[in-house]
Amino acid sequence: MRYIIALWAFLGAVAVAGAKPNIIFILADDLGWTDLGCQGSRYYETPNIDRMAAEGVRFTAGYAGAANCQPTRACLMSGQYNPRTGVYTVGGTDRFNTSMRPLVPVPNVEELALEKVTIAEALKAAGYATGMFGKWHLGEPSAYGPAKQGFDEAIASMGKHFKFNTYPKMQVPPDVYLADFLTDHALKFIEAHRDGPFFLYLPHFGVHSPWDSKPDKEAHFKDKPPVDGHSSAAYAGMIASVDDSVGRVLEKIAALGIDQNTLVVFSSDNGGVGGYEEIFKGAPAPSGGGKGKGRRGQGEGGRIGITSNVPLRGGKGMFYEGGIRVPYIFRWKGTIPAGATCDQPIHSVDLYPTLLDVAGGLPPKGYVLDGVSYAACMKSGGSEKIGRDALFWHFPGYLGSGPNIWRTTPVGVIRRGDYKLLEFFEDGRLELYNLASDIGEKTDLAKEKPDLVKELHGRLKSWRESMHAPMPRQRGQDQAP
Repeated sequence: MRYIIALWAFLGAVAVAGAKPNIIFILADDLGWTDLGCQGSRYYETPNIDRMAAEGVRFTAGYAGAANCQPTRACLMSGQYNPRTGVYTVGGTDRFNTSMRPLVPVPNVEELALEKVTIAEALKAAGYATGMFGKWHLGEPSAYGPAKQGFDEAIASMGKHFKFNTYPKMQVPPDVYLADFLTDHALKFIEAHRDGPFFLYLPHFGVHSPWDSKPDKEAHFKDKPPVDGHSSAAYAGMIASVDDSVGRVLEKIAALGIDQNTLVVFSSDNGGVGGYEEIFKGAPAPSGGGKGKGRRGQGEGGRIGITSNVPLRGGKGMFYEGGIRVPYIFRWKGTIPAGATCDQPIHSVDLYPTLLDVAGGLPPKGYVLDGVSYAACMKSGGSEKIGRDALFWHFPGYLGSGPNIWRTTPVGVIRRGDYKLLEFFEDGRLELYNLASDIGEKTDLAKEKPDLVKELHGRLKSWRESMHAPMPRQRGQDQAP
């Protein structure tokens, strides 16, 4: 009898080891690099995300594909850099008045083309059930929504945290908080597909403006003293609701006994809304760009903002570290070592090949993936090296923040090793920073290291050529934009 029991246990272990792992990807919106307890905040409280980091690996040099939400989501879903999707920003190039600027922006694409093979489609081909609940933001849902891009089940919602609309249309009680609503449906999806494998994409609208928290969450932080530029009780309450969502997901997979066969990923789509004072210096306070003005404080481009990204420079909408460096946490009990950290850079375009690698799926035939898999690095707790030369960003437009105030002008960026080079297209200015010794990008080394500048600039231009990346044209030139 003991032999039979042992045999059953052995066969069960083999079955679990050979099963395709479930994958859960939770994405916060506008959550800054320092907005978590495990990332250094002493004001915001994120016990569930902190526990997730303690039980897995935290990549400290994780990067978003862009400095704002829509283009990063295009990178994540397509596995491609922005020049291949044409999605560079949110909305059209007429969102801000650029008529007095020297360059004409490249027109922006506002949806992910249906011919792109998304990570959901690739995982579905590998035998996965797929579900998405939250902010899609890659085109009008009926024509370009998640149901058209490989998701078996999907509910899209963004724009409000209370009294929100959904696609498809659903009856929602007026007092329901969006983060809770999305998590409820995510848990139902997990329950229904507990036998796996499944891919759950849970992209929260939190913590994007308007900064509306549940009253009890906000009350918890009302009298808490500010720390290191973190001070908003409303914003802290929103973060707490996202953290609750993570906790509920972790509890569900534990209760179902599938946590050792489930990879959980947590990240954000761009840097936090803050860190603008040093960039704008004495300029008038920006208006918030005319969209998304928060219930409290400035809008998403506001000079005051809602959080601080220190020690990083800048914030959302900028291609300094505060705008593009984001939290990245991976938990897979029994597979990923607990409490590990990794300082190797990873990028939004890398998630697709990584998840496909984890799932044992094949890359779509004839489809270009720009990223590399860091699955082996993740499983090793960060000790395995990621085979990569450099990371790139291309932004051929403007992101405004108020009358004649710009979070960024057209720019190209390369990070290779510890060094990061920014090329500003209006005047050709080049800035060079050593992120290992100067994470705040305070000391421009361009004049001190001309040979390195030339080498990195040449590599950046070669990458743009290989991508056929469109460049903004000089205003007044006759050629078509």
